[in-house]
Amino acid sequence: MPRYVIERTLPGAGKLSERDLKALSIKSNGVLHELGPEINWVESFVTDDKIYCVYVAPNDEMIREHAKRGGFPADSVAQVRAIISPTTAE
Repeated sequence: MPRYVIERTLPGAGKLSERDLKALSIKSNGVLHELGPEINWVESFVTDDKIYCVYVAPNDEMIREHAKRGGFPADSVAQVRAIISPTTAE
């Protein structure tokens, strides 16, 4: 199944409290439950003003539907074509 990286602009994201992040996670999980087992949230990275999320889903339309239903921004949705790491050089 394809993997996607979603860029979400959220000014002040890095200053969100643990409670705020938990609330966002609960909301996201609720929408994922509604959409069914085909879409999975892998992890997210919170920076100062953005959140970068990694999802597994059959297509980008499902990613965008998750964002729409959850009220989350999805400034860009990019399909991962390859994964590399330091071991790729070996």
